[in-house]
Amino acid sequence: ELFHAWHTARRRGQTDESYVELVRRLDAAIAAVDGRGFRTTPFGPQTALGEQLGIELWVKDETGNVGGSHKARHLMGILLYLQVVERNERPPLAIASCGNAALAAALLARAVERKLRVFVPTDAEPAVLAQLRTLGAGITVCPRLPDEKGDPCVYRFHEALAEGALPFCCQGNENGLTIEGGETLAYEMIAASGATDLDHIVIQVGGGAFASAIIQGLRYAHRSGVLRQLPRFHTVQTLGAWPLKRAWDHFHEQSRTLGEMAALERATKHRSAFMWPWEETPSSIAHGILDDETYDWLAIVKGMIASRGSAVVVDEDTLREANALARSATGINVDHTGSAGLAGLLQLQRDGVVAPGEKVAVIFSGAARSPSA
Repeated sequence: ELFHAWHTARRRGQTDESYVELVRRLDAAIAAVDGRGFRTTPFGPQTALGEQLGIELWVKDETGNVGGSHKARHLMGILLYLQVVERNERPPLAIASCGNAALAAALLARAVERKLRVFVPTDAEPAVLAQLRTLGAGITVCPRLPDEKGDPCVYRFHEALAEGALPFCCQGNENGLTIEGGETLAYEMIAASGATDLDHIVIQVGGGAFASAIIQGLRYAHRSGVLRQLPRFHTVQTLGAWPLKRAWDHFHEQSRTLGEMAALERATKHRSAFMWPWEETPSSIAHGILDDETYDWLAIVKGMIASRGSAVVVDEDTLREANALARSATGINVDHTGSAGLAGLLQLQRDGVVAPGEKVAVIFSGAARSPSA
């Protein structure tokens, strides 16, 4: 009942039972393609790693989800709505992505026999491209052009939308339904009773839908009285590209002169003064969070303000250290993007933001594509 798709179905005369059956059929079709459907993923304490770090560490493990990451959650929010509202016309779907999001989109599109156009960078992983081809996705490789600022994949994606494709993507500014799907992460964490008294949650950020969805889901639960208190929301980006941290720093500069509310109003009305494309070609071992812009940045900033959170940037050594810790201490086959939240936690500890003994959550999302990755 927290999805627009359910309310739309009910307004169209569909019963709750028939809507649930639609969801089950769709999930079964996805499982037939990927070998697994959507299930509640584990969230619980990782005692060994927590003891190493001197905190109570809780980990949400998304590496076993559809497509090996959280991305399919976002897209399922969109697909459910399309299954409810569409009849005869079925325009092609489109997404701009460097990896996991494209793979998730291709899996879901194949399950419902929809055409999908995928716009990928020139350095997209060959293994991902091979899987996309197997799933029947139409691939367009997008080189960076000298006169373009920002992600060339997003430019080509917008051209496809102008031609009639539907945004089947993980950017909330392009399709707000993608945030609803991601909010299920927060609801599962609450249902597992681990999020009720968290002191901190550290979230890796690329385009921002992941953090935006978790923050909005937990804030909704707090406003509804389900959560007694909000955890402090912290975000992490890499030295390769940190547009959210840059916007966060600029917001605080504005707050010192204008006041917090006036600075927030300015950020809301004058996006380009706070968020603009990263000037250099991003590069990092955590390639999945190298978006030129944090598209869903404002909801994240509001969440960090409300919870007294922060934005941090980590170097490559910290990303490698965190991934090695994650894999050795938990046995979870997570890649460097997926363990970037843990890298942010290490940095927050070094900065004295996270104190010994506090309860902290991170989310491992993004399965390594080989055991040695």
